[in-house]
Amino acid sequence: MTRSALSKLVAVVAILGCVDGLVGSRLAACPFCSAQSQTLSEEIKGAAAVVIARYVGSTPAAAAEPAKPAAAPQENLTDKRSQFEIVKVLLGEKLLAGKKTVETLFFAEREPGATFLLIGQDPADLVWNTPVPLTPRGVEYVSRLPKLPEGGADRLAFFQDYLEDNEALLSSDAFDEFARAPYADVQGLKDRMNRKKLLTWIENPETSTSRRRLYLTMLGVCGQPEDVSTLERMIRSDDRNYRKSLDAMAACYITLHGAEGLPLIDELFLANAKAEYTDTYSAIMALRFLGQETTVVPRQRLSQSMRLILARPQLADLVIADLARWEDWTVIDDVAKLFKDANDSNSWVRVPVINYLQKCPLPEAKAKIEELAKIDPDAVRRANSSGFFPLGAATPPAGAQRPKEDAKDASTNKPAATAEKKSESAEPAKPAETENKKQTNVTPAGPLGAPTEIHVEQGSPATKVLTYAGGIGAALFATMFITLNGGQPRA
Repeated sequence: MTRSALSKLVAVVAILGCVDGLVGSRLAACPFCSAQSQTLSEEIKGAAAVVIARYVGSTPAAAAEPAKPAAAPQENLTDKRSQFEIVKVLLGEKLLAGKKTVETLFFAEREPGATFLLIGQDPADLVWNTPVPLTPRGVEYVSRLPKLPEGGADRLAFFQDYLEDNEALLSSDAFDEFARAPYADVQGLKDRMNRKKLLTWIENPETSTSRRRLYLTMLGVCGQPEDVSTLERMIRSDDRNYRKSLDAMAACYITLHGAEGLPLIDELFLANAKAEYTDTYSAIMALRFLGQETTVVPRQRLSQSMRLILARPQLADLVIADLARWEDWTVIDDVAKLFKDANDSNSWVRVPVINYLQKCPLPEAKAKIEELAKIDPDAVRRANSSGFFPLGAATPPAGAQRPKEDAKDASTNKPAATAEKKSESAEPAKPAETENKKQTNVTPAGPLGAPTEIHVEQGSPATKVLTYAGGIGAALFATMFITLNGGQPRA
């Protein structure tokens, strides 16, 4: 695999690991992070039977077939049928029909009497998942899950107490509940949040990026004006632990400081051509969130900051869609100039420009399209056939650097999404001459209430991927395949 292909792969994984699209009627409580796995409540809800049970013991089942001879000694494993005494039935009482014990395969060594959560699938032929060990605190936690409200702030109030629990199972599940909940629910929790705890967690260098993003989002709901100075210090810091959470941090800062906080973001990340690509993108994501989901700052003022990116041709495609969505038609001449001046290093900007002009209701926009079609008719044709107007360029791995205006190479650090891994830099892909292709993969709705849709536009170093949280697995493999093949699906 080439260095360029490897860089693209890392970017795609990071894109699909973090939900950054901010459309839909049901915004996740943490718009800058995504759930790590299915929650226990979701597993319970989708199961045929769920019990809390004590481990009784194991008896060897029929031995597995002897392993084939190998060069090195190989241990033969024997399946163990393990018995568990049911302590409490959380789901499936009729299916269990008064059973006192259940039996399943179990390989771990445990003392008799240890407590486990057992989740059974397929009511026609009940099969139990791998038993999950539970402490007494875990038993209490799991027992309360079926009794919680389906949604709302009262549900989140329960999980809030476990966000930094010493038990990893409970802490992870509580985080995933917040990451999947509607943003309106976390806003409803405002009066029950512990602001001081949130600040402590945010400033703790050991806090993971995804959790810091969640805590910053919560602080944006319950924070006080005196927290602005703390946030400004973190925004100005070169500490990568903080910078990886810059999107949520900037959104929190502006939420608490209002429009007065925008000049700092403009100076450091939007108007600053030397700012790292990821930092600039994070600032854009913060403004996008504020413009779509809050009224803290008027969209007109947010657009003023977004327009600063148009002076940076390599990054202009990141904001053109936002300007159109917010109906800022003051930059018709500016985007037309971007189209005319585009070259091999930023030709991907041409399709978003045409999309913008097509959305614009002013008569001069139509005239511009006719003028630009004479320069690059293929770009106009691709815009007409794209099928939708994407939110903007794909999310880069946190820590990544897009090509600067005066450079041809892109420097990439380690992605900070869920996996928080780093990658090396890569050269931006060179635009191809053939027609752009569109690969769409529609999957079950995610927490944003919309299906996954992938749009790969050839040539852009920030590959055009519009994805939501649903069906991450299918989207991941489809996007990896398309991206590594230069943006073109293969038969």
